[in-house]
Amino acid sequence: MLQSMTGYGKAVAETGGRKVIVEIKSLNSKAMDISTRIMSAYREKELDIRSRITAALERGKVDFSLYLDTQNTPQTSQNIDLGAFMNYQKMFNEVTLKTGLEPEDEFSLILRMPDVMSSSQPDEVSDEDWAAVSDAVDRAIAALVEYRKVEGAALEKKFREKISNISELLQSVAPYEKERVAKIKERIRTSLQETIGKDYDENRFEQEMIYYIEKLDISEEKQRLANHLDYFIKTMEEGHGQGKKLGFIAQEMGREINTLGSKSNQAEMQNIVVRMKDELEQIKEQVLNAM
Repeated sequence: MLQSMTGYGKAVAETGGRKVIVEIKSLNSKAMDISTRIMSAYREKELDIRSRITAALERGKVDFSLYLDTQNTPQTSQNIDLGAFMNYQKMFNEVTLKTGLEPEDEFSLILRMPDVMSSSQPDEVSDEDWAAVSDAVDRAIAALVEYRKVEGAALEKKFREKISNISELLQSVAPYEKERVAKIKERIRTSLQETIGKDYDENRFEQEMIYYIEKLDISEEKQRLANHLDYFIKTMEEGHGQGKKLGFIAQEMGREINTLGSKSNQAEMQNIVVRMKDELEQIKEQVLNAM
């Protein structure tokens, strides 16, 4: 099944009277790009966590967070870093001298500044604690993968719709293609009569027309585009991990559609080509998000 690179997963671990929350989000990216925010007690597990994410997701821009749920965790004793407090107080005093403005509650404001307050929670965790958090990490990753599968199913539906639309538009070219040859031939014949009169070699004219029409022939482009449309569907059905390949196929489809446009030489066919390009552009936008 096709997977999207967009997803979200969350899990909670309850251990040692605390609630630890694991959140993981992903967006599209050409490669694996992981950023993490992990509470200090579990920071030594970062390499293990990154390895699990890479194995499960393969590709995408991933934002991973592991933090303590302070709202639902019993309060722990807090320590004030006196050095940090004094530094912030000095900064506030300098601002007051230069601006004449004074904070309404300087003390509580400083307490909310980074690194002033520190928790007395131990930096080391037991094997039991890590087992619970590790399970939450796996559950969060699994939830994200499931989310990506649901999004992937929506992508697949959209791709099938757009490929079908392009296929129908391609088939609608045929009537205009036959009509186009007759119109081109008549237009050139009329132009010749107006410029040099009727005294021209009819056989030579027919030979030149054959050469000219062969240069405007779009049979090969139509066949190649039809093959690309079929190949796109077959590749998509191979499952996830085909996103880059689908992007390459979409590029090849674009080349054939552009050639059809340059050879069409008729307003009705050019309108069809424009509609093909619109459908293909929507595929290209979405294929960036496909695994």
